[in-house]
Amino acid sequence: MIVCVCRRISDREITDCAQQGMGFDEVQFELGVATQCGRCADCAKSVIGQCHSSHEHAAASSMAASAVPAP
Repeated sequence: MIVCVCRRISDREITDCAQQGMGFDEVQFELGVATQCGRCADCAKSVIGQCHSSHEHAAASSMAASAVPAP
């Protein structure tokens, strides 16, 4: 889905950056999202937030699964 019409930036491009650990400011600098009309800023921030929260959840699940129970 196109998030930024002005720059033709998709949610996939934003997700790729967010999965590399970038926050909104870094994504904005890298892709140019929300640098023209700004109407996409909230949507872009939402995509980044969803990506970060799902990444944190996956990391926590992985750590819990790899924990060795005490004897």
